[in-house]
Amino acid sequence: MRRMTGLRAASLALPLAAALALAACSGGETVPAAGPAASAAPPGGPLDLTGACPATVVMQQDWQPEAEHGGMYSLVGPDRVIDTDAKHVRGSLVAQGVDTGVDIEIRPGGPNVGFQPVPAVMALDDSIVLGTVNSDAAIAAAAGQPTVAVVSQLTTSPLMLMWDPASHPGAQTLRDVAASGVPVLTSDPVITALLVEQGIITSAQVDTSYEGTPARFVSEPRILQQGFATAEPYLYEREIREWGRPVGYQKLADLGYSVYPSPPSVRADRLEQLRPCLQKLVPIMQRAQIDYLTEPGPTNALIVELTEAYQTGWTYSSGVADYAVRTMREQGLVTDDPASGVFGQFDPARMQQVADTFGSILRSQGTITDVPDAAGLYTNEFIDPGIRMG
Repeated sequence: MRRMTGLRAASLALPLAAALALAACSGGETVPAAGPAASAAPPGGPLDLTGACPATVVMQQDWQPEAEHGGMYSLVGPDRVIDTDAKHVRGSLVAQGVDTGVDIEIRPGGPNVGFQPVPAVMALDDSIVLGTVNSDAAIAAAAGQPTVAVVSQLTTSPLMLMWDPASHPGAQTLRDVAASGVPVLTSDPVITALLVEQGIITSAQVDTSYEGTPARFVSEPRILQQGFATAEPYLYEREIREWGRPVGYQKLADLGYSVYPSPPSVRADRLEQLRPCLQKLVPIMQRAQIDYLTEPGPTNALIVELTEAYQTGWTYSSGVADYAVRTMREQGLVTDDPASGVFGQFDPARMQQVADTFGSILRSQGTITDVPDAAGLYTNEFIDPGIRMG
């Protein structure tokens, strides 16, 4: 199964308490540690998290292991242990080659939490320090389960719509294909609402029944279908045997899908409590993403290992992991903040535009009643302005 966006996946959710209870009651079967522990960080230095952070820094993902979250997974030390029942990996939190003095535990989302949105998972579990929450998901949850994004590790969303070039000869853009009136298959009504507002598609073209499989696209190649620029172009050409040829696509970011994708976020009511930890942890995460893109091999190997160990039906090969990293680099999906030049920093003007655009869409759909204040959705307080890719 391929990815669905968080807002659509939530509609398939199992009761959250039951999903978490199943994980808590797991038998704890583990895969042995990968290697010896790293050397300790100098006491009291910027990489020493003892006393500042919880003994285990729990990070909740919004989907299965994949390269887009490589910055997080790169922090798991070589002494890691994989719990195949609870579906998490745990080890020393290692930054820039040294043990920070605390452990890290990374938990996958999607089916592993009953398809619940990350803010809902965080609301029930105080052990979670950071969860990855798309900006539009944060807006949807702001009234009852508010979160605050603390660092942007992925600057531009890889979400896209794709088409079959043979079925649409000469088409260069999504707009070209949509003009033919074909169905637009997605998992998220926010995506299609954005395109309808711009007159790119009509409401009659909207089909939000996408469940993450290639069956519809293979059998009906004239449609437009949701995907991710970091995955589907590779998968459809190299790994989906029923297709086996290139696809055309355009990123939705080109058409106003300006949300920050999956930024690590804290529960708003825990921001003060976690402030000492975040002051040290956020710069570590800024650097980790940059270092991961420079040398992705070991982390990609871990991501593939986790996918195979968890056995959830999600498949993820080393080929697609490597392709995702190349795409993030070559298409500028991970960059310094264009406004400030600082890696990981949020642009206040962009966040205001995100709140205005997607708050309006969610309100019109009845998901929210009031658009939240953009300033409450993020903070740059913990960002180290000296950390830059360039």
